Amino acid sequence: MNFFTEMEHQDMISCEELESSLDSLEEPSKVLLNEECNKHMEGEFHTHLDERVRPYIDLIDSMRLTGIEKDLALPSIAVIGDQSSGKSSVLEALSGVALPRGSGIVTRCPLELKLRKLKGGVQWRAVISYREESAEFFDPMQVEQYVKKAQNELAGEGVGICEELISLEISSPDVCDLSLIDLPGIARVPVRGQPDNIADQIRSLILKVISKGETINLVIVPCNVDIATTEALKMAQEVDPEGKRTLAILTKPDLVDKGTEKSVLDIVHNKVIPLSKGYLIVKCRGQQQINDRISLTEASRIERDFFRRHEYFSSLLYEDKATIQCLANKLTQDLVDHIRKSLPLLSEQIKKQLWDTKKELGTYDVGPPLDLQNRRTYLIEILSHFNEKINRLCLGEVVNQENLFVLLRTEFKKWKDHLDNSKDTCTQSLYNMPDSDHLFLTKNIELIDSIDLIKCSLYFSPVYKTVNEVVSEYDLKHRGRELLGFSDYNVFEMVVQRLVVQLKSSAIETLQIIRGMVQSQFSDIANVCFNGYPFLLCVSSNKIDNIESKQQAKVEERIMEQFEMEQLVYTQDGIYFKTLNETTGFSGASEDNFAGYDCRSKYPQMLQAYYEIVVQRLADQVPMLIRFFMLKQSAKVLCTEMLKLIDGGNVNEILREETESSRRRAEMQNRIERLSAAQDKLNNFI
Repeated sequence: MNFFTEMEHQDMISCEELESSLDSLEEPSKVLLNEECNKHMEGEFHTHLDERVRPYIDLIDSMRLTGIEKDLALPSIAVIGDQSSGKSSVLEALSGVALPRGSGIVTRCPLELKLRKLKGGVQWRAVISYREESAEFFDPMQVEQYVKKAQNELAGEGVGICEELISLEISSPDVCDLSLIDLPGIARVPVRGQPDNIADQIRSLILKVISKGETINLVIVPCNVDIATTEALKMAQEVDPEGKRTLAILTKPDLVDKGTEKSVLDIVHNKVIPLSKGYLIVKCRGQQQINDRISLTEASRIERDFFRRHEYFSSLLYEDKATIQCLANKLTQDLVDHIRKSLPLLSEQIKKQLWDTKKELGTYDVGPPLDLQNRRTYLIEILSHFNEKINRLCLGEVVNQENLFVLLRTEFKKWKDHLDNSKDTCTQSLYNMPDSDHLFLTKNIELIDSIDLIKCSLYFSPVYKTVNEVVSEYDLKHRGRELLGFSDYNVFEMVVQRLVVQLKSSAIETLQIIRGMVQSQFSDIANVCFNGYPFLLCVSSNKIDNIESKQQAKVEERIMEQFEMEQLVYTQDGIYFKTLNETTGFSGASEDNFAGYDCRSKYPQMLQAYYEIVVQRLADQVPMLIRFFMLKQSAKVLCTEMLKLIDGGNVNEILREETESSRRRAEMQNRIERLSAAQDKLNNFI
């Protein structure tokens, strides 16, 4: 007799002594003795065990709550049995509550039954948990309802099964400290509504649990069947050939055929199919007793009375091989012993997995933390890093695959070249001359000095032609009372305006090209900073596109304003004369000496000088507008918009990852968290 069962055995013997004298007493005394015996048996499988029992069971349950079973197996008791083997009745007797029962598959999901003994006078309560659902209730009659509801949500309405676990914790003064897992009853033939492979599904689910070396297999076998043909025992033998982890429970002893009692005794005495943990026999409530609403306490008294009075099985009562009470004690003892023996190995497994997982995690990029507060801090960091790179890009300090400022300078040079081409050159002019003039200049090129060459180029250039065309048009359509040859500033303005208008489309084209470059460079930075975060990639892409579109509209408006201003035809006199002297080859043109230029024959030179000023203005102003709005201002707005994600955003959704490496990294982070939590609990216990 060990310390787990010593106290109960003493209670049981004293109760038996009381019962043995019942037959010799008068009726009033018999009633009193029955009441006394019932007091002993009330909560008999919920008796006081050694204080060392509860901590071991609580340790494993607390470790199970960390999710550590995803990484390694914990000591547990798994209950298996054929359909209608009496499995549910045994669990009812152990837990003191009604579980789903009936014919066919009743247990459709693994049910973890955690029994917690409370001190006397504390209210009964239960908590059922599955997936993200959890419910607490205080009425034992609601257990069956809650379990059925959970099974329907996990396995669907009907008779299908599911591998997801339902956890039912029952706390009561009338239960023992015990945890076990109830598995679906073994089916052989599918019933209506079940898949054809239901038997294979159940078998696979059961083997997945009972194959673990840390699991004690509690096999439920009816007394009135051939034990050698029992599927549940066969499955247990497959995974535990020596029977070291298997405890068999014989049920329905009242249905044993006359003359087969000794065969049952041989089984219980381990003479037929030997098991290291042996056999026990119990008698639970039958359907008629349930219909008659016989309480579990009364059923326990009836069970004890049945074995005490049985011709063959009475000896089992005194051998601690009969009744639910003996089963509860045996299970608790075996589970605690199993836990105690498993702890050193469990500790080593946790240490090894922690080491291996941390080592593997070190090969991956650092990802977002798991807890919400640190995830928010991490989000701030990556957004700040993105903004920093955007700002450095605008300063030319960040170079992607292509240097943005090299690209900008190249494109702006094309704009300047286009402006220069619009002024034409001497060489281009020569090819535009009439054949006779071209031949004359070619033969006499040595006679023409540089000044004459410039004059020739102006004469035959598009600018000169434009001036002549406008002058002719003016004389033909607009000249009023003035005589031919007299100057008119309108002619000069009209030529300038015509030339400037022709540059608009090229300016807008340059803007569009630069917009594409900047947007591409911004997107490249987003792809680098937000790689693996689809939400951030999507949001940043949309914001970049929207911001660039708005900024482009602003720049177009400013460019149009610039060209409208160029229609005014204005520059400082000093700038104009300086440019005129430089471009015409003449010298001496000034405010004090300009009479010689105030004639139509000088319009081409004058126009050339002013157009040079216009070109210089546009060559700088258009790129400055584009760079300021499309790059600097866009970057500023983008950084502000991205930081707004921190306020009120769903951090988990923002940092959602979809790459395989991120998924693997998250798995390892979760595993490290589980293993570390389990290790802490184990260290605190030891």
